[in-house]
Amino acid sequence: MDTFPAKEGRLSFFKTPVAFSDFSQYRAPLMGAAMLFVMLFHVPMGKSELMYGVVRCGNIGVDMFLFLSGIGLWYAWSKNPSLKHFYWRRYIRIYPAWVVMASLYYIPAYIGHPGGGYSPDIVNLVANITVGWSFWRVDDLTFWFVPAIMVMYVLAPFYMRLTTRYPSYRWMPVLAMVWAVMVQYMPPVHATVGHVEIFWSRIPIFLLGINCGAWVKEKRTLEGAAMWWVLLLFAMSMAMCIEFENHWRGRFPLFLERMVYIPCCITGMLLLCRGFRRSPRWVLRVLTFVGGISLELYLIHIQFVLKYVQPYRLGYTLTVLAMMAASIPLAWLLSRIVERIVRQLPQNL
Repeated sequence: MDTFPAKEGRLSFFKTPVAFSDFSQYRAPLMGAAMLFVMLFHVPMGKSELMYGVVRCGNIGVDMFLFLSGIGLWYAWSKNPSLKHFYWRRYIRIYPAWVVMASLYYIPAYIGHPGGGYSPDIVNLVANITVGWSFWRVDDLTFWFVPAIMVMYVLAPFYMRLTTRYPSYRWMPVLAMVWAVMVQYMPPVHATVGHVEIFWSRIPIFLLGINCGAWVKEKRTLEGAAMWWVLLLFAMSMAMCIEFENHWRGRFPLFLERMVYIPCCITGMLLLCRGFRRSPRWVLRVLTFVGGISLELYLIHIQFVLKYVQPYRLGYTLTVLAMMAASIPLAWLLSRIVERIVRQLPQNL
């Protein structure tokens, strides 16, 4: 049964309050949109193409995932602040699918290139399948998001406990931004953990999502006139991201653009939510479906589909369509298999 609000009138765009609860109301369609942005980003496009800068900004889908995940974690923790229950619910969602796809990737790679690649020995092979060890060891970006989010899940309850007891610690995202700068420019820090900069520079948006979770649950709003401010901030940050991609790629540290992703991500989702209120129901249903298999799509679409479609040189649009046509059914099938496996596990934790 649909739970989406009724469409709003055309004249109410700047009059209807900006509701933070929209992040929860439209969470599934937002996740679907984020996954589509990421898939579009992963298909190579020539820099001379008109939409190159916009497509390259599809990487912001990762930040959307992290922000929405943070909101979801706050909801889950506020309902049941049990570490055992929290970890079980989080990892039962991602771990089975991860183990299946990591095994299908790393085991054949190890057999085909023993002693080379990301698994130089059996110990590293097992560690790669279980915790994505090569991401932390040598910045293996094959499935980097999963080991990164698993670590964030580990830390999230302690951050939520801390901010509940001491609200001033909600400023931790600012500290995380400073840390991202240190990772890039402080020589001892850079030498030690600089190879996983992609992880450090995504922590601020994740913590902001957790912080925003309370506003979402309390159904806080901003006056409708705030949409002018939202539009301005989105336009400025999006313009800067496109400028980075079109003219500065390779000439700036990547964390800099990811800091600009933060306002672009949050305001962009607020605008999407406002757009969803005026969208046909079938659009929301499609995005909801994609959002429901977003993890499986992430694990499948690059290494198991795109790498085999790309050599045909179909051009950007046909490559995207072929990748999606193959990835979506496979992701759905994987989700059903994992769902069946999970049903056999105890559910009373």
